[in-house]
Amino acid sequence: MAFTSPAKETTLILILGALMAFTSLSTDIYLPAMPQMSQDLRGNAELTVTGFLIGFAIAQLFWGPVSDRIGRKLPLYAGMVLFALGSAGCALSDGIGEIMFWRVFQAVGTCTAPMLARAMIRDLYGQTRAAQMLSTLTLIVAVAPIVGPLLGGQLIRFSTWHAIFWLLAAVGVLMFAALVKLPETHPLEKRSNKSLWHAFAAYGSLLKNKAYMRYVMCVTLFYVSAYAFIIGSPFVYIDYFGIDPQHYGWLFALNIVGLMGVSAANRRLVGRYRLDTLIRAATAVAAVAGIVLAVCAYSGFGGIYGIILPVLVFFATNGIIAACTTAAALDGVPQIAGSASALLGSLQYGSGIVSSLLLAALSDGTPHAMALIIALFGIGSMAMAFLPSAAAGKRK
Repeated sequence: MAFTSPAKETTLILILGALMAFTSLSTDIYLPAMPQMSQDLRGNAELTVTGFLIGFAIAQLFWGPVSDRIGRKLPLYAGMVLFALGSAGCALSDGIGEIMFWRVFQAVGTCTAPMLARAMIRDLYGQTRAAQMLSTLTLIVAVAPIVGPLLGGQLIRFSTWHAIFWLLAAVGVLMFAALVKLPETHPLEKRSNKSLWHAFAAYGSLLKNKAYMRYVMCVTLFYVSAYAFIIGSPFVYIDYFGIDPQHYGWLFALNIVGLMGVSAANRRLVGRYRLDTLIRAATAVAAVAGIVLAVCAYSGFGGIYGIILPVLVFFATNGIIAACTTAAALDGVPQIAGSASALLGSLQYGSGIVSSLLLAALSDGTPHAMALIIALFGIGSMAMAFLPSAAAGKRK
């Protein structure tokens, strides 16, 4: 699809970037409030992340094939409505079970945003250009983890955690209105005319596609590590190291600054190097950073800085890993980009369920569990990146 003006492409980038930021914003904004939510809701606030990720992972598998049949925009409109309603339900909750229900409801709507944004990029661009666009979107997406915890920390300073979810409901309404500016990137002539059941059967062929699954598992294992930090860091920083909740956001944002820098560099790198080369280099650096983090956490070397610095390096590599693995995975299956994006997103973000369960099982009141998970799954991600693939690193 050709854009008639740079302004229209800029509008597209901004809206798609905002959509991809939804997942991060939906969780990161209330990270500083999690200790207080655990007290008020009389339960473990980490379970609200688990509930969200379960809904997020499963619902994508429905929306992907649907979008291949009816286009991208209608599912996005439905998703924003569900997100706004779910956010309002969270704001009105007064028990851990109730808020977990609404977090699942919220996730069913939220998952349409990043999944269909990725599919729309694949609809519009070839592999190398798609990787560049995804790197650009990552820069926009990175604003959410910076602004989210900072804003959430200030809101609980002057109000309660309920205000955070009312704000999310308002964001959902605004994004619903913004969707009018998006083009439909999956026109009628390209849509599947087969039954919806046949569309769901496409997941079987995707799971058997070794080239596709290699990239998907690489980013999925990396995200198990990433979510271990996202879910575990409030308790490590606030409870273990005694960081003020209002200052936690700054430490969290530091990681995103590194990610933004690498994402900006990746726009140039994808034009010079094979995607497979970049993925291998990035996962190797992430694995080393994870190992250093584990050594520091278990030995106590460096104190809080022994946590902050390795995590900074680890998170920065996501600026290459997420964009390049996504572009490479979707490039091989353009005819079912919606379903392929859904399966990728389901596994990628559903990996947080593994993180939260492992943290709950292994947590001993120290940074040990978080660091161990980051190190082990970082190594696993690197192992997937170094597997041979006939389609690895293909460029267009």
